[in-house]
Amino acid sequence: MGLDSLRDYLCEVYGPNTEILRVVEMASGKEKRGDDLKGFGYGIPYLIEISVSGDVKKVVLETIRPSEFGHEHFSDRAQILLWQHSAFNKLPRHVKSIDVGAFTIKGTLKSLGDCKELFILTEYVEGKPYYMDLDDIKVRGGLTSLDVERCLALSDYLVEVHSVKGAGFESLYIRRVRELIGHGECIMGLIDSYPPGLDYADEKTLMDIERKCLEWRWRLKKKAYRCARVHGDFHPWNILFREGTDFTVLDRSRGEWGEPADDLAAMTINYIFYSLQAYGEFRNPFRRLFEIFWENYLDKTGDEEILTVIQPYYAWRGLVIASPIWYPNLTKETRIKIFNFIKNMLEVEKVDVKSIMKNL
Repeated sequence: MGLDSLRDYLCEVYGPNTEILRVVEMASGKEKRGDDLKGFGYGIPYLIEISVSGDVKKVVLETIRPSEFGHEHFSDRAQILLWQHSAFNKLPRHVKSIDVGAFTIKGTLKSLGDCKELFILTEYVEGKPYYMDLDDIKVRGGLTSLDVERCLALSDYLVEVHSVKGAGFESLYIRRVRELIGHGECIMGLIDSYPPGLDYADEKTLMDIERKCLEWRWRLKKKAYRCARVHGDFHPWNILFREGTDFTVLDRSRGEWGEPADDLAAMTINYIFYSLQAYGEFRNPFRRLFEIFWENYLDKTGDEEILTVIQPYYAWRGLVIASPIWYPNLTKETRIKIFNFIKNMLEVEKVDVKSIMKNL
């Protein structure tokens, strides 16, 4: 892809008075110039600064890298990007999608008839990822008032998001439960990504987890009345905070409707994860954030039933954080405790937020 092709595409989106000011590879901070754009990499987000009739805007152009997590085929990646464009703008506080387009065989952008890869164009939003707050807490060893306020703000956000119920979308709830087990990004996809020969995750252990999760699928299928609006990937890397409790969320995933427990598990398991890395056990200050998040959510939603359906979602997120692919530098002891958590969660009929540490 050349600079001229990129400019032509942006003129289609914003009008003829559009000029490119700079293009920056976000991962490295390297500015791309002229022919350098021919090395445009799939799976790498680019910050593009443009001038539209003198008005300066920043946008992000991003593709999905082929991978073993259900992203092997062009059609897999196209499905994700087309859905994201349709769904991002329907969720409060989510980064806005501006367009979805394609790279053609000739290296131009836009036409879908002879495309070889799709991309998404979103607005650029300033902010610091929430995981950096957790890194600071790990170093500091205690909580500030802002830490508590942000935890409550995120919990309140899920209260708001989940307040929209999915009446008439029960079949989508069942589909999401099915995909929780079998999708390449979810339980079976994660299990398939584990290399053989791991003593903490041998074949029997992984088969037992998979079998238990199948049993949970049949329980959850009967609870389609719980269908609600969801984010689908609500974790600390997908939240950008600015001043105070002002934040934007990123990368809504896998569907507009589903089980609220999905979002709760994605966020709250990270409080456990950070505590295990810092202290080898689940304790304050991260335990306090975990309890604050849960107590606020339960108090404002009254959804005690969520404690009886979240177990396989915790199992899935546990498989993510224990993964030697996603987190190669964890100690073996930490991975063992995460697997204990997964196995024990799948045996619990109702999660006890106050006694969660007994499952590690």
